Amino acid sequence: MTGITGLSKKNNFVLAIRDADVVAAALRQALAGASPQERPGLERAVALVESTAAATETQLRARWVRSRLAAVGFTGDITSVAAVKALRQAEPRLSLLAAVQLQKDAVAHPE
Repeated sequence: MTGITGLSKKNNFVLAIRDADVVAAALRQALAGASPQERPGLERAVALVESTAAATETQLRARWVRSRLAAVGFTGDITSVAAVKALRQAEPRLSLLAAVQLQKDAVAHPE
């Protein structure tokens, strides 16, 4: 996931966009016509996509927060005020309220 929609100073909600079901269907279709040499790799890919698709929206937001913090070089405590500041630095349109809620999601779902 490269981005989350709904980020703005006026909106304090975040909508995660998921298309893992589309990817899983395409992989299953490829697996159905795969040669014996291709099957192990495709089977592994299907398993990975299905495990990722099982993640909750909160878990997806938590992963997104950690990826955005990493993008700005934040390596400190994710529960800190500095983490909220770094998240807002990474996403300037993010409201303080939304940043704090996203931080809570990341704290609740450590990797």
